[in-house]
Amino acid sequence: MDQNNNNTVTKVPIIQKAAFGSGHLVNNLLPGALGVFSFFLITAFGIEPAIAGLLSAIPRFFDALSDPIMGFITDNTTSKWGRRRPYIFSGAILASILFVVQWQMFEENGSTYNFWYFLLFSILFIFANTVFSTPLIGMGYEMTTDTKERTRLMGIANSVGQISWMIVPLFWVLIANKDLFDSQADGVRTLSIFVGFACLTFGILPAIFCKELDVSDAQSKANLTMKDLTVNMKILWENMKNMTKNNPFMRLCGATFLVFNGFQMVASFSYFIIVFYMYKGSYEMAGTVPAIFSILGAFATAVLIIPIVSWMANRYGKRNAFIISTFISILGYILKWWGFVVVDENTAVLFNDVVLQIGVVKFSLEMPIILLLPIPFMAFGLGGLFTLMMSMTADVCDLDELRNGLPRREGTFGAVYWWMVKIGQSIALALGGLVLSVVGFDAGNATQSFETMNQLRIADIIIPSVTAGLAVLIMWNYNLNEDRVSRIKKELEERRALKNKSNT
Repeated sequence: MDQNNNNTVTKVPIIQKAAFGSGHLVNNLLPGALGVFSFFLITAFGIEPAIAGLLSAIPRFFDALSDPIMGFITDNTTSKWGRRRPYIFSGAILASILFVVQWQMFEENGSTYNFWYFLLFSILFIFANTVFSTPLIGMGYEMTTDTKERTRLMGIANSVGQISWMIVPLFWVLIANKDLFDSQADGVRTLSIFVGFACLTFGILPAIFCKELDVSDAQSKANLTMKDLTVNMKILWENMKNMTKNNPFMRLCGATFLVFNGFQMVASFSYFIIVFYMYKGSYEMAGTVPAIFSILGAFATAVLIIPIVSWMANRYGKRNAFIISTFISILGYILKWWGFVVVDENTAVLFNDVVLQIGVVKFSLEMPIILLLPIPFMAFGLGGLFTLMMSMTADVCDLDELRNGLPRREGTFGAVYWWMVKIGQSIALALGGLVLSVVGFDAGNATQSFETMNQLRIADIIIPSVTAGLAVLIMWNYNLNEDRVSRIKKELEERRALKNKSNT
């Protein structure tokens, strides 16, 4: 690890970047798998749809409460292993085990038993996952003090994290495969074990290989005792209020809310458009096309888009890279109008009649060529968003230290940022369902009217394009540029050197 002094890290070794990326793989795989598996609460375990919705919503309430608290705890921890690594290590183990346990349900136990069983263990899983993910995010903000290296670090982490989104769509095919599992419930139980083992293996790597850069001295940290609980909650509240006064951070939160949740609102629309418009309501003809569409999007993001975005950020500045990436993603959304076409005998198909067989599982690789058109452009949206926003949040932590002193609050900033994302995602999913109702879409019908599908296709383009455009407006006057970050870094180093000198 290249250092100028004890408080400055300019280059993160590749093994640490890879280990940090493995943590992000887990951080994406757990919620991704949870989203797919939750669908089978209804079809495999006999839980009513409205009740299944509660099982998804109630744990999120606890999640919203625990994130900032965990951020505060990890910011103020002092141990010989560091303030992040013990939580990442233990949280990875607990979250992986509890993910498996929450899915070990059996249909014969009845829907009431399964409801309470799943609710209890999903709440415990949410807490364990918070113990893992919150310090992981905070660690990423403090692994280097160099603003360009932060972008490279986050780029690698997000590229590795995209592997999860290449895997998750396959769960739909695997769970429903009768050659693999006796029932969907058996598929969920079995696959959860594989997911849990993978997450445990990769989740502990950041705790083992990554190095922390904790410049906060013990005197600046809060006492994490039950006796000081009330005082600490007041400190946390003051910290969160100060964050609302941090204009660059609020811009990052606002832009992320718009881009990510605009995308989330219409995330399911592509699936419905492919099945009901392109293939006229035939799930059999659509086959694996929706899954391949998602996998190719994640692949393009990881291999092509994130490296380009990282290069643009370090060449032209992070703000400019975000604006360029977001405009390119809007072009991708617009191109969906021509990418989603009704498939007939004249449609050019890539890998026509090609089937990939792995064991007893068969995957059709057929893909209408025109459907590939919007993928690389759309991928600039989320590919640029989280690579740049996470890097810029690390810069914001420098500004916060300059204004408010130690301890540094990377964990709290990360927790508040992702708390906002999660709340927005819940709202986006609800609004997405409302849009489907407004356009008259009924998944129970094998066919949809031409007017309904046209309105759905228009919404699929307009909603993310408008929210992305608004995000650009928010970021237009973002003023924490690379020059300002460099000046802040220099001032912080001088301040720390003076403090160290006065203490000796």
